[in-house]
Amino acid sequence: MEIGIDSFAGAMRFPGLSKGASHARSMQLLLDRMVFADEKGLDIFGIGEHHREEFLDSAPSVILAAAAARTKNIRLTSAVTVLSAADPVRVFQQFATLDLISGGRAEMVVGRGSFSESFPLFGLDFRDYDDLFIEKLDLLLQLREQEEITWRGRFRPPLDHQKVYPRPLQENLPVWIGVGGTPQSFARAGMLGLPLMVAIIGGETHRFKPLIDLYRRMGAEAGHAPEKLKVGIHSLGYVAETTEKAHADYWPGYEVLFNKIGRERGWGKITRDHFEDLTGPTGALLVGNPEEVAEKILRHSQALGGISRLTFQMVSADLPQDKLLSAIELIGDKVRPAVRKAVGVAL
Repeated sequence: MEIGIDSFAGAMRFPGLSKGASHARSMQLLLDRMVFADEKGLDIFGIGEHHREEFLDSAPSVILAAAAARTKNIRLTSAVTVLSAADPVRVFQQFATLDLISGGRAEMVVGRGSFSESFPLFGLDFRDYDDLFIEKLDLLLQLREQEEITWRGRFRPPLDHQKVYPRPLQENLPVWIGVGGTPQSFARAGMLGLPLMVAIIGGETHRFKPLIDLYRRMGAEAGHAPEKLKVGIHSLGYVAETTEKAHADYWPGYEVLFNKIGRERGWGKITRDHFEDLTGPTGALLVGNPEEVAEKILRHSQALGGISRLTFQMVSADLPQDKLLSAIELIGDKVRPAVRKAVGVAL
C-alpha cells in the first residue's frame, strides 16, 4: 500500500511581511514539506486546486514542477485537477511536461471539485457540471492514448488531426478519478477501468463499501482486470507522539475550518464530541499516535475490501510548519513501515 500526503497551498499571513511576501513564504514552506516527505520515503504527494483568496494552488502543476526539481523518488500528483473547468489539452500538456521534469513521477487525479468558483471564472455554466466532466474526461483519455487526435464535443472547439505535444516519459500517464459520494461517479470510473481516489472526510469509512463494490463490479463487467481497479483513500489526518497531543493540535484548526465551510453550505456546527467520534475506531479522521493510525488504516482497508493508496490531508487544521514536519516524519518512519509490514504479512 502506498502512503502519502495531499495538501492545499494555504495563503498564510506572517507578522511583519506584506501579503505578497507572506504568500511567497507560504509557498516555500509547502515545497519544503514536499522535499521532506521525499526524504522520509513517502510514496506520493498531491496538490489540490482552488480559485479562492485563501489558497495559492490555482496552478498545481507549477507547484508540482517546482517540487520535481527538488525531489528524487516521490510521485507527484494533482489532488484534484478540476477537469470540468479546465481545457484537457492544456491539462495533458502540463502533466506531460511535469512527467519529463520529474523523470516519470507525474500522475493526476481528476474530478469535478468541491467548490464552484472556477466555473464563472472560466466562463462556464455550473449547471453543466457533470456533462462538462464527462466530455472533458473523454478527451483527456484520448489525448493520453494517441499523439494525433480528431475529436468533436459540445463544450470545446473540435480537433482535426491535431498533434499534441509534449508526450510524457511514462508510456501511460496515470489518471485517477477523484470522487466523493455519488454512485454514478464510482460506476463511471469502474466502466472506464480507471483507478479511484475516494475523498472520505467525515462519517464512518465503512459506509463507502457499497460504492466501492459498485466500482469493482462495473469494472469487472466492462472486462477490466482486477489489478487495474485500484482504490485509494484521501483522509483528513494528523500524527503526533501521543493521541492526546494529536487531538489537541488538530482540533482547533479543524473546528475553525469546518464551521466556516458549514456556514457556507448550511451544515450544523461542529462540536468536540463530533470530532472525537470521527477519530474513533470506525470514524473517518486519522488523528492519533503512529500505532493507532497505522491500525486504523489497516481496518479501513479491510472494511473496504482492500485499498492501494492512502493520503493524509493535514493542512486543513491550519497547523504550523514544525508540527506538519513532525507528522510527516512520524508517517514516514513509523506509520508507513507498520502498514506495509502488515500488508506484506497478510499477502
